[in-house]
Amino acid sequence: MKSHGVEYSDALLFTDGVEGIGVKTLCDLSVGDLIATIPKSACLTIKTSMAQNFIEDVGIGDSLGLAVALMFELSIGQESNWYGYLQLLPKKEPVPLVWNLEEVDTLLVGTELHKAVKYDKSLLYEDWKECIVPLVAAKQLNLNENYFGVEQYFAAKTLIASRAFEIDEYHGSGMVPLADLFNHKTGAEDVHLTSMSANSGSEDDDVRDNGGNDDDDRGSNDGGFDDDAKLSIEELVVDSFGDIFENSGIQKNHKTMATASDENHLNGHILESYSSAGDDPDALGMILIKNVKAGNEVFNTYGTLGNAALLHRYGFTEPENPFDIVNIDLNLVMKWAKGSFSNRYSRSRISLWKKLGCSSCSNQDSEYFEVTFSGTPQLDLMVLLYIFYLPDEVYCKMDLSLTTRMKVDISLSSPMNDELPSSIVDGVHNAMDIIFSAESGGSLPFSRETEDMATQRVDRLLTKHVCNALISLADIREGFYGASSLEEDMHVLKGCCRLREPKRYHSLSLRVCERSILKKMRIFASKSGCIRKGKKIYFAA
Repeated sequence: MKSHGVEYSDALLFTDGVEGIGVKTLCDLSVGDLIATIPKSACLTIKTSMAQNFIEDVGIGDSLGLAVALMFELSIGQESNWYGYLQLLPKKEPVPLVWNLEEVDTLLVGTELHKAVKYDKSLLYEDWKECIVPLVAAKQLNLNENYFGVEQYFAAKTLIASRAFEIDEYHGSGMVPLADLFNHKTGAEDVHLTSMSANSGSEDDDVRDNGGNDDDDRGSNDGGFDDDAKLSIEELVVDSFGDIFENSGIQKNHKTMATASDENHLNGHILESYSSAGDDPDALGMILIKNVKAGNEVFNTYGTLGNAALLHRYGFTEPENPFDIVNIDLNLVMKWAKGSFSNRYSRSRISLWKKLGCSSCSNQDSEYFEVTFSGTPQLDLMVLLYIFYLPDEVYCKMDLSLTTRMKVDISLSSPMNDELPSSIVDGVHNAMDIIFSAESGGSLPFSRETEDMATQRVDRLLTKHVCNALISLADIREGFYGASSLEEDMHVLKGCCRLREPKRYHSLSLRVCERSILKKMRIFASKSGCIRKGKKIYFAA
């Protein structure tokens, strides 16, 4: 694999500790320093795999095709161009997808992952049965069935989910040697993987898990560096990976292999391009977006992910993750409503809510509302609860008005079409204005010139009834976790070892994070209810 030309700075130290591989610096590094390059030909993709022809012949693409490519390369052992790299990988990542069903039902009960993992397991099994089994049965391919079983397929999928990057339109997603050794830190990454021009030593686009924008790359390359910049085998420093790193063809290079020009700058998560015009990107580069002091670990990021997503894809959680959320299903809202309202009443109020342009989130045939890390419910949920308690005369007036407006709009735009649109209101804030205006006899109860109008809208929503409903919803959602309390879960988590019991530790961590959000949601609703005490609030004009 040395012909692939993967190179990295000799300022990097690869550590192999009890928690896995990490990357540290041996000296101070600066923003814009290029610390590694990986030619796209060195990445394990469908296009670069020896299995390319039969994968494309049978029409398997995307993540499924990459899993087949990975399993095939593992099956041919030392004949694979990625043999050295594959020796660095674990057999599988310890994500819930490869936990047994008893562990899923016991450890993840109540969490956002419980149903999702079981759903994914069933889908992947169907994929394996419908797509992989026929490949093994095709004797002309002469595949080693020991590497294409259902366990091997699930294992390959865990490696892809946790390590693959979207490289470009031509290659699609792939395994990127070296780049996947950098550990994740939410919102605090030090390095970005970017598309580069091997001829100019420059960067074009960020390479992300969710896709890249590179041009097609159908040619081979020589590694992206002039011969003078490469080090000989004798000059390689044997680090903690020893012969494995040498056999994988990953070569060390000068301390800092390139530095961005002073004119370039950071723009959020995007490092501006400094490529030569017209150069066709054919390599990936790892470029620092922060200064890193000697001895510190260099972190990448997998994105702004909550703990449910981190555990699902990567097998770990982070304490006090600001991107954590809890979902309140629309079905759960309907369950709560049954205690006070008829089904017909609930359906009519939800219908008005939708006509007003409000909506829930959706995934896998499920509609839900998000509650943020701070315990703040999604605004659309609060509006829905408010509509449940609208006086009948206000509801009827609004429903008649909106339905009439919909019919008028339809007749003006398409006289032959008598199907009503789902809504005619743009945005939940406009919906609130319509509701409050209807309640106030046609005028808003606060001034439009007020700078904190958004806050006033929310304050107006949080009546005693709505606050009590939010607390009830939090209590119902809390019941999904079983008989133990949040305090009991926190106590068990403190006594659990992350290294010895990773499944138990991280599932408990997820439970505690989610239940803490529900606790904050109750506090949010309780404080709001106490402040208002059920009284109508008036705002200055």
